[in-house]
Amino acid sequence: MKKKAIFILFVLVITFAVSANVNAQCSMCTINAEQGVKNGNTQTAGLNTGVLYLLSLPYLMAVIVGVVWYKKYRKKNIQLNMKKEPFNLN
Repeated sequence: MKKKAIFILFVLVITFAVSANVNAQCSMCTINAEQGVKNGNTQTAGLNTGVLYLLSLPYLMAVIVGVVWYKKYRKKNIQLNMKKEPFNLN
C-alpha cells in the first residue's frame, strides 16, 4: 500500500515538474484576438464562445457516463434486493 502511494506521488510530481513549451493559440487566432479587442470587433466573442463550447464537451460526456453508470448500478442493486426479499406485503 505504501509503495503504491509513493509511486502515485512520484508520477504526480514528475507530471507537474516537467512541462512542455506550448502556445495556447495559433498565430492567426492570437492576432485576431488581439486586434479584435483593439478595434471593437466581435470575433473575439466568437473565439471565446468556441473555447467554452470545446471546454464543456468533456464535462458533459463525463456527466452522461456517470448517470448511465449510476442507473445501471442502482438497477442491479434493486434486482439483488428483490431476490433476497421477493415480496414483503406489510
